[in-house]
Parts: sequence; structure tokens; C-alpha cells
Amino acid sequence: MKIHSESIIPHARDAVFETYRDRLPDVAAFLPDVESITVLHRTEEDGRTVLHNEWVSNTDIPKTAQGFLKPEHLRWDDHAVWTHNAYQVAWRIETRVFSDTFRCQGTNTFLADGPAKTRVVVEGELDIDLSSMPGVPRFIARRLAPQVEAFIVKMIAPNLQQVNEAVGHYISEGDGT
Repeated sequence: MKIHSESIIPHARDAVFETYRDRLPDVAAFLPDVESITVLHRTEEDGRTVLHNEWVSNTDIPKTAQGFLKPEHLRWDDHAVWTHNAYQVAWRIETRVFSDTFRCQGTNTFLADGPAKTRVVVEGELDIDLSSMPGVPRFIARRLAPQVEAFIVKMIAPNLQQVNEAVGHYISEGDGT
């Protein structure tokens, strides 16, 4: 399933790019469903920054999912390679639960849209293999996978927008670069 999102952030590209890359743990305070973002590893090499961030959600788990989904499962690893001169990041998300059944990766490109605006273009792909999930019969998994992927992509789009709004708010508050 393809992921596509475009947003305008009313700040210069350098500020937006650097805030996304360097201040995401601080931006988490502006995200209602995110408890924290922690940098677990960071290296700089040849005009690139390689980051491994852990995201922790504070979203309530629906009662129907509480039997198999626990609060400690609402964490994911964000592996990202930021290419400075291209104003682009290639990312890959790893979940802490059902990791063998979930693949999500893509890129964010930061485009100058005038002197004080940035267009953030997110392109990605989400694949879920329900047939590998315990208790899900293979014939049902094949039929349901596209519907589950579409549902998750519909949930991801507003979250992408929220991160962009939070970055813009962080910069506007004077905390950004």
C-alpha cells in the first residue's frame, strides 16, 4: 500500500529540515499521541546523518485489542538516513510487536516553496503479511491484508500532518533553529 502526503510548513527549508532531524525529541511535546521520542543512536558521515529514534505512543488501546496489544507494544524504531545536500531522509519503521508481519519504509523530501515555506513530501510503502500472524487463517489473511493496510494508511496520514504541524509550531515558538 502506498503512502503519500504533502504539507506546507510556513518556515524556511533549512529550519524545517534541521528541526526534523535534530529536534524531534523536543517536538514530541507538541504531538498529542506521542509520549516521547528518544535518540538511541546518531552518527554523522559524508554529508549524512544516520539516526535511530525510539517513538513511544501514549494512545489508548481499544478494548478489543487489549488481549494481545499491551502498552509496551506502542513503541517503534525509526531508522533514518538524512542526506543534507538533497534535503531528504530515507526512513524505515520497525515495530516491537508483529515485526515479522510489518514493513514500512519511505522518504521525506523537503522542498523550498518560496523564501519562508517548505513543502514536505512523504512517499512510502506499507506491507502487512497477515498470514504470518498467529491465529489468522491464510485464506482470510490474503483477503483482509489490503483492507488492513488501507485502514492503517488512513490513520498514518493525519499523524504525518500532525508531525508537520508540530514542527511548524516548535519553530514558531522560537525553540526551532
